[in-house]
Formats: sequence, structure tokens, C-alpha cells
Amino acid sequence: MKKVLILLLAMPCMLFAQDDLLDELESDVQEDNYVEAAFKGLKIVNFETTKLVNKRNLFFIVAHRFGSVENGIDDFFGLDQAVTQLKFIYGVTDAINVGIARSSFQKTYGGHIKYRLIRQKKNGFPFTIVGYNLVTINTALEEDLLPNLEFNNRVSYTSQILVSKKITKNLSLELAPSYLHENYVRFDDQDNSQFLVGMGGRYKLTKRFSLNIDYGVHLNRSTTSTFKNPLSIGFDIETGGHVFQLHFTNAQPMFENGFLGQASGDWGDGDFFFGFNLSRVFDL
Repeated sequence: MKKVLILLLAMPCMLFAQDDLLDELESDVQEDNYVEAAFKGLKIVNFETTKLVNKRNLFFIVAHRFGSVENGIDDFFGLDQAVTQLKFIYGVTDAINVGIARSSFQKTYGGHIKYRLIRQKKNGFPFTIVGYNLVTINTALEEDLLPNLEFNNRVSYTSQILVSKKITKNLSLELAPSYLHENYVRFDDQDNSQFLVGMGGRYKLTKRFSLNIDYGVHLNRSTTSTFKNPLSIGFDIETGGHVFQLHFTNAQPMFENGFLGQASGDWGDGDFFFGFNLSRVFDL
């Protein structure tokens, strides 16, 4: 009986404390006033989004891209020519991520850093701006075919500024000016330093389902190059706090230097690739 009386006497204090806590939380939300969830995935399709991994979270991502569907049943619509990338991304802070990855395409290794410069605010700054820098090493180049090959020839660098805006609760858009430097290029008249502009967006169709599109324009591609501008269409499916991504693209490589400079497929000829991304998050 005594315990019941103590609980009844304490309950008003508990309710007031709860109200004070809710008021404090609401005050914080109003003070921060940041626009959240412009993108739910770390990628639109090929291009990075302005979303970052949270502090002390570790993401393990398996990205899989099959071969071209144009050969049909001969290689089971690309199943026999699949490319896989394994990636780890760690949130050093909420605004700084680092990552390492390995792709079976050209046996490439890569390391990147991604960092937020400024966030979109309601009734404030209209964009989120994020920087992204990547270094890759192509270990598939063979000295037998390239007698003067040096380690430096295997290295490529990519730098991007990602600028996104959540326009409505369903629509988000992004612009991605990009710089790519390849120490080894395939065509004699291709500049080592290459400039590109990426663009893309996400439109939320239902609570857990969105349509994503991105496209990259190469501004100084070699006149003899057989590569194309990357165009990709995909879907985000939200499943219990995680995002499962399905997509179609004319670029099989998944590192930035690969899909920006070496997209080989042609949508007009039915030469495109199906792929998906799976992720698992660990809270450290």
C-alpha cells in the first residue's frame, strides 16, 4: 500500500518532467531546423548522394552488377559476367566518412573520404553541400602488354562537389561537378585530366519505395573514345531502416573513375546492366 501511495504522489512530477523533456526536444528541433532525408541511400544509382554514415557506424556494402543483358540467354542475361564490389564505410563523425573498397572490375582497390560542408535548412541555406575524394588502384594492368608500366600508371583520382536540395517531401535533386584524373588513358587524344557534370534525383513513389535516376556528362572525352555518358535508373526499397537498391545502368564499373570514364553500354542497343546494392550497418 505504501508503494502505491508513493507512486501516485510521484506520478504528477513524472508527467511534468516528461512534458519538460518533450518541450526541450521540440525546442532543439526548431533550433536546428535542418532538412532531413533528401536521399535515403548513400548512392542515387552510380553517383554518391549527400547522405553520410552516422558517427561510429560501420557500413558493409555488397554491390553486384551483372553483365549486359543484350546477349540474352547465351550468358543468362548477364549472370555469367557479373562484377562485385565490397565496401566498408565508417563514420568518423556525423560529417566525415572514410571508406575502402575492392571491385572485381579490373581488380580495383579504392579509398575515399566524404565530408559535409553545409546542410540545407528550412527557411535558411537552400542546399546541402558535400565533398567527395577517391583514389583507386587498377591492379589488372599487365606489364606484358604495357612494357613501360609503372605503379603510378595504375592510380586514378576523383574529386566531386555534391550539391543537393530536397524540394518537396517526395522530390530531391542533386548536381555533382566532377574532376577525374587518370594517369593511364586508353586513347591517345584523351586528356589525363577530365571534367564531368553529374545530375540526378529521387522521387518518392510510396512510403518505402522511390524512383532514382542519374546521368553524367563528360566534357572533354576523346574523339576516338568508344565510351558513353553514364545513364542509370533504379529503385530504393526501404526495409526496416535499411535501403535495398535495384538498378539498370549502361556502366558496369562501380568506382567513380570507372563509370564516369568507362561506361561501355548503349541503351539504344539494349546494352545495359542490371545490379543491386545490399548493406549491413554495425553500431560501434
